[in-house]
Amino acid sequence: METRVANHAKGKVYVDKLLGTGMAAKQATIQYGKENVIDASMGAITDDNGTLICLPTVEEQLRTMPIQEMIGYSPVGGLPRFLEAAIKHTFGEFTPDAYICAVASAGGAGAISNVIWNYSNVGDAILTHDWYWTPYTTICKETGRQLKTFNLLDTEMKFNLRSFSSMVKSLLLEQDSLVIILNSPNHNPTGYSISDSEWDEIKSMILEEAKDSSKTITLVIDIAYIDYTKNPLSARAFMKKFSKLPSNIVVTFAFSMSKGFTAYGQRTGALIGVSSSKSVIEEFENATLVTSRARWSNVNRGCMNILANIYNDNILLKKVNSEREKYNMLIVDRAEVFIKEANQIGLKILPYHAGFFITIPCDQPEDVSNRLITEKIFVAPLSKGIRVAACSVPVSQMYGLAAKIQKAIVMSDTVKL
Repeated sequence: METRVANHAKGKVYVDKLLGTGMAAKQATIQYGKENVIDASMGAITDDNGTLICLPTVEEQLRTMPIQEMIGYSPVGGLPRFLEAAIKHTFGEFTPDAYICAVASAGGAGAISNVIWNYSNVGDAILTHDWYWTPYTTICKETGRQLKTFNLLDTEMKFNLRSFSSMVKSLLLEQDSLVIILNSPNHNPTGYSISDSEWDEIKSMILEEAKDSSKTITLVIDIAYIDYTKNPLSARAFMKKFSKLPSNIVVTFAFSMSKGFTAYGQRTGALIGVSSSKSVIEEFENATLVTSRARWSNVNRGCMNILANIYNDNILLKKVNSEREKYNMLIVDRAEVFIKEANQIGLKILPYHAGFFITIPCDQPEDVSNRLITEKIFVAPLSKGIRVAACSVPVSQMYGLAAKIQKAIVMSDTVKL
């Protein structure tokens, strides 16, 4: 095959199974009617009619904003009002005692991409859990890194500190800089949340490794789903633990407006850096600004204004929080139906605390997914299981879904044997 791209770009083929499944579900809905199709693939909130929702206050802000404030350029680092609001929203009442800086990004994915680029070297391994958001792999490959994993859960279905610690120690023997991505609370795809006591153990282990001052450990906390915990305020309590850490530990948060503010396609977020050292946080800002300028120049001004407006008006903020809680409870109701029925029939699921997704481990996820498609049920196939989006399946369609998934898994296992 004739090729003209540069050597590093040869052989690239983009296949997005999640979006592909979502498109297939939409086509089936058109063909068979939405009442006959279960679309459990989409990572976005829909109402019980299957319509993508936007928080009413967010929609009102968008529709009434002066056009100039929507289409104008913004500073590369982001509007100052937005950055202040992003920091407030991220930490709530639990701001660490440290130097803190935020730089706007093209969504949470942009934030993660920037920190990987600036805090690891080409060829380095990036560490995350074995259940993870698949674009982590794409980001690593595109930047010349490799993704390594530890076991997220131990035999008791708790955070696997032993596996985590073993991988951190091993990788730090091979490289001087280590970027670690942890997606919590409400981990995608499982809905698992790291507990406060588990955070204490993680912190203690990282502090021990950081005693070697020649090493740099950068923690990336992906908080995309934090606003859909049972108590979003107290869910942020762990953030206070990152106060006064050694200067060779850099903590970053990937903030996004996609989920918490239902602005999925607006691609507005921020990378927030936390450090005990003023010079380290200044370096963080400068490096991130240059990378942002090179990649996307600046991000969505209108969406940045929305967050700033909400956080500068307590009435608007209360309305948004109330509207979000309404949809959060809708997700809770849907998840409870599925989990109750799964437990009744003995369908194994991974620990689910809250959030958009529930994961069912299985040996042949592609085959199980394809079997479900013949029943007009669309789930997201993962490497070691399938993901059900509780955020997008009406309560009425949740009844009986666990049994249908169990049947597909049993049939797949039978054929394998």
